Amino acid sequence: MQDLRANRDGKKGFGGCSYCNNQTFNPAYCHNDKTVSQQLEEGKAFFAYKYPNMKYLAYFQAYTNTYGELEELKQKYEEALSIDGVVGLVIGTRPDCMPDSLLDYLEELNNRTFLIVEYGVESIFDETLIRINRGHSFEDSKNAVLRTVGRGIKTGIHMILGLPGETKEMILSQADTISQLPITTLKLHQLQLIKGTRMAKEYFENNSDFHLFDVDEYIELVIEFIQRLRPDIVLERFISQSPKDLLLAPDWNLKNYEFTQKVTNRIAEVQAWQGKKYQKY
Repeated sequence: MQDLRANRDGKKGFGGCSYCNNQTFNPAYCHNDKTVSQQLEEGKAFFAYKYPNMKYLAYFQAYTNTYGELEELKQKYEEALSIDGVVGLVIGTRPDCMPDSLLDYLEELNNRTFLIVEYGVESIFDETLIRINRGHSFEDSKNAVLRTVGRGIKTGIHMILGLPGETKEMILSQADTISQLPITTLKLHQLQLIKGTRMAKEYFENNSDFHLFDVDEYIELVIEFIQRLRPDIVLERFISQSPKDLLLAPDWNLKNYEFTQKVTNRIAEVQAWQGKKYQKY
């Protein structure tokens, strides 16, 4: 299969996603100048005082973690798995950056350790993907999911709710579409405007087709979304949290667990549940 290699190397675009500032993805102990082992050991030390018996999944999150020479990627994954207490990997990447040669290795890896591959899908609408400069289509996303699941690998996707130009019904319809994909996990994120991004500049120049949800609005949106979602999909996250010094809007001042509790309380109030309105096509 052709290895497209995304807009990381200029073949499909330049400048990266319009909403993206990679500083927002990394905790303080994660820096490119540190080895995988150093980052994991510092991460373990960060949590050890509170969770001394915890086991860990090494999360390759920021940037495109399947972009590079195969042997270099294998060395990083194997290095992570060699750390005491690390019992598996979660690998985040782009739908157009998964060559068959790497899938061959990941299939073998999946037979000996816990593995999830997560794809940044973000939207099912190609016009949105073009606007935010993702450099891939939704067809690319479907293809990546099917190829990965076809190797027996647990597969997750990320979606951003509230991208510019998408109406509420467009946002909700995405739950119907992604429910038809054989995904295991799903992470939802609210749209955030981050300093230094082209999307922030776009918003402050002309925000006519943006809608930044307040907390209560977004809670209602999430509940409507998950009611249309296939009931066996594991929801791992409802929101993302960018560093205060980079976040422009919306600033809800809520931790993930606080938001999740609000969603849980509201679900009980309105007698909703995941899959309540799910329709299999």
